[in-house]
Amino acid sequence: MTRQIFLDTETTGLSPESGDRIIEIGCVEMVNRRLTGRHLHFYINPQRPSHEDAVKIHGLTDEFLADKPVFATLADEILDYCRDAEVIIHNASFDIGFLDAELRRLNKGSFREHVSGVLDTLVMAREMFPGKSNSLDALCRRLEVDNTHRTLHGALMDAELLAEVYINMTRGQDALLIDADGSEGEAGGQGLEASSVDLSSFDLPVLAPTDDEAQAFDVALQDLDKASGGKVVWKTLEAVL
Repeated sequence: MTRQIFLDTETTGLSPESGDRIIEIGCVEMVNRRLTGRHLHFYINPQRPSHEDAVKIHGLTDEFLADKPVFATLADEILDYCRDAEVIIHNASFDIGFLDAELRRLNKGSFREHVSGVLDTLVMAREMFPGKSNSLDALCRRLEVDNTHRTLHGALMDAELLAEVYINMTRGQDALLIDADGSEGEAGGQGLEASSVDLSSFDLPVLAPTDDEAQAFDVALQDLDKASGGKVVWKTLEAVL
């Protein structure tokens, strides 16, 4: 079983070394390349004010966070959720730096000690799309992932978007092909065993063209015949039939 966790954080600022803290964490689980719907999401009281510029990005005010739990009360649940999984993060050094700082305060070692590995999708994107913008928003646009609902940064929302981006980066839009027995098949049909479908069980309506549509179709066929010098394939087929 391959278990992967897409993780994102929001913070009071940019520097854990200067005392900035995590204020939100969002995680999305994928097992054998299938999103399970088992998410983890917390707002966290950082026990310090957020920088004004940070609030403009994530919209989480000090007043909103004042009654939220502190990281120390959530650390074990976060680590248990991520334990032994491959954790996928966009710009991983940023989030890992903050997680490590929080865990050091609790004498719980580094974040990487609790997981099987960390994959940075920013590094992947720079290798795949050199010289281009590789922010999460840019990747969503490039890979046709709908992020129109993303007006502010939010950890859970960004983790969900990252999961879709990663699937498209690694396997394209046919990423979630499932065998008839429920297991995953490879793209392009390798390992994919298609199940037969009895089409006689479906009552499909037949929509006839209108007179105008039929006339327009005949005109289009005549134009194609003229453009090809009378060498269209369907005339050959009609003669055979």
